[in-house]
Amino acid sequence: MLNIKTMFSGTFIRNVILAATGTASAQIITTLFSPIITRLYVPEAYGIMGTFNSIVFIIAPVVALTYPIALVLPKNDTEANGLARISLYITIVITLAISVIIVFFSETLSRIFNIEEIEPFLLLLPLAIFLSGFMQIIEQWLIRTKQFHISAKSTLLHSMIIQGGKVGIGLIQPTAGVLVFLSAITNGVKALLMYTLSIKSERKLNFYLNKNTNLFSLAKKYKDFPIYRAPETLLNTISTNLPTLMLTTFFGPASAGFYNLGKSVLGIPTQLIGKSVADVFYQRVSEAANNNEMLTPLIKKATFLLAIVGIFPFGIVIFFGPVLFSFVFGDEWEMSGHYARWIALWSFFVLLNRPSVQTLPVLSAQNLLLIYTIISLVIRILALIIGYKLSQDQLIPIILFGISGALLNFIIIFITIMLSRRFDKKNITLKEK
Repeated sequence: MLNIKTMFSGTFIRNVILAATGTASAQIITTLFSPIITRLYVPEAYGIMGTFNSIVFIIAPVVALTYPIALVLPKNDTEANGLARISLYITIVITLAISVIIVFFSETLSRIFNIEEIEPFLLLLPLAIFLSGFMQIIEQWLIRTKQFHISAKSTLLHSMIIQGGKVGIGLIQPTAGVLVFLSAITNGVKALLMYTLSIKSERKLNFYLNKNTNLFSLAKKYKDFPIYRAPETLLNTISTNLPTLMLTTFFGPASAGFYNLGKSVLGIPTQLIGKSVADVFYQRVSEAANNNEMLTPLIKKATFLLAIVGIFPFGIVIFFGPVLFSFVFGDEWEMSGHYARWIALWSFFVLLNRPSVQTLPVLSAQNLLLIYTIISLVIRILALIIGYKLSQDQLIPIILFGISGALLNFIIIFITIMLSRRFDKKNITLKEK
């Protein structure tokens, strides 16, 4: 049985609270600004921004082939700095390749994917993607070095700048272009804040390359990340952002706007608690594996903690979503509240799976995660298509998507716990010998 007192004590919880403080403050700012922003911008503008962000969210996590995630694992900073440089080089190369594709084929791509509404903004994609890659490198370094206070400050200031910009500029020019531009530079603003605040740190990120460090050998050592984690991340982000693109195609940008507002609101508890726990837990579970500690109790405690915290906010949205959205954001956003009910069901299990997903690299099980993600993507695509074919009601695809997402995330939690038990048994056997 889980020891609640132990669960809420120690360095782990203190770091979670520290990381969550910045996220909480940022989310409070976002929440306070949201009713103003939704009254300044029409649903179509939200839909265009959501479509642009969906493309960024699909490409950005793999712009460095997920090498930044590996920064937390090495035992020494020299190796981690080498991984940071590898990540930066790859980010630059991929960004340049995307730039060339957009310059020559933006019109063709817009027509093929039926996203003509965002064609004027496609030239901002390389900027958004590069800044995202750079931000990932700095963010993972701060996680590695346990500088959660810097992450917290950066998150708070970032939210003030971006949300304030949406309102300030929106009072003069409330267009989709404003939302898209701010979305394009958002990760750059956060990266700049993180880097600036960490300059005086004893363990600052400087991309230093030891003369004895061989980048090719280092890249090969952590090849699991580009081979398994990168395609898994790409497929997972496609799966997550699929509704925005498909709803735009099926029902138009307004429907995508409803979905994106619901998703952004439900992202508040996920970002507030889930990301904070995930960042701290990743460092902790990596440390535990290096010290031959038991991993299964860590996963169970973290998952149980997230279940306790998440049941209240997600439960409220499931039961009162349409009323809440209509009251807070205006009557024209009531449909977004209906969407949010099913997004909440899915998001709750996304919150619970954070410790499990963070443990899989430590268990060297990223190949299994890739297989799981492929299956999940297929199921989610089918859920959206079947929902659209069954009825012209735009809510049906979201219902099927939400239910399937919840079930799939429950499965990955179960699989991870089984793998961690096997890992722990091997450690016990080695200790006995």
